[in-house]
Amino acid sequence: MVARGFPVACVELGAALAEQARNLRGPVEVHVEPFETWDAGARTFALVYAATAWHWIDPAIRYGKAHALLRPGGHLACPRGFDPFFGGIQDVYDAIGESHPGEAWPPPPPDELPDASEEIEASGLFTDLRVRRYVWEVPYTADEYVSLLETFSGHMSMDAAKRTILYGEIRNRIGARADPRVRRHWCAILHVARRREIER
Repeated sequence: MVARGFPVACVELGAALAEQARNLRGPVEVHVEPFETWDAGARTFALVYAATAWHWIDPAIRYGKAHALLRPGGHLACPRGFDPFFGGIQDVYDAIGESHPGEAWPPPPPDELPDASEEIEASGLFTDLRVRRYVWEVPYTADEYVSLLETFSGHMSMDAAKRTILYGEIRNRIGARADPRVRRHWCAILHVARRREIER
């Protein structure tokens, strides 16, 4: 959006990621603050977009806050991401105490993942909802896959000794394949909804 010349107000909780956003060249402003408490003043926007963080925002606040920030006719766009993981490595997570009991396993296929349409409609603040699924595959070498995991908050906060065991197993298992790569499928569910005019 910045490359296309649209002015963008970035609201980022993490100072390090906010610093990266400041490297964007174009009409960008960066605010290091939770979305829930960020004050835009009297400004309104044509689009409120959350790429991968919408599910982290307080559900009691997110739709109302987005509605208040949008100008008449503005849109909310919030993909719901999903990262199917590989069952073969799950035993290592179990062994190091980093599995998540209670989560459905194996996860459902991309075309059966639940979307947030009911939640958005229940807010009563948006109309003309459209939902689209995007599914793609990325091959990773062992080092590439470990580098990917290093960007995930759960792995970043994991004890260093546990990460050493996990990443060692990942490298061993991927390296032992005839094709020493792992193919990971990604799915994003994009929700786009128009701001509903509310009579006061």
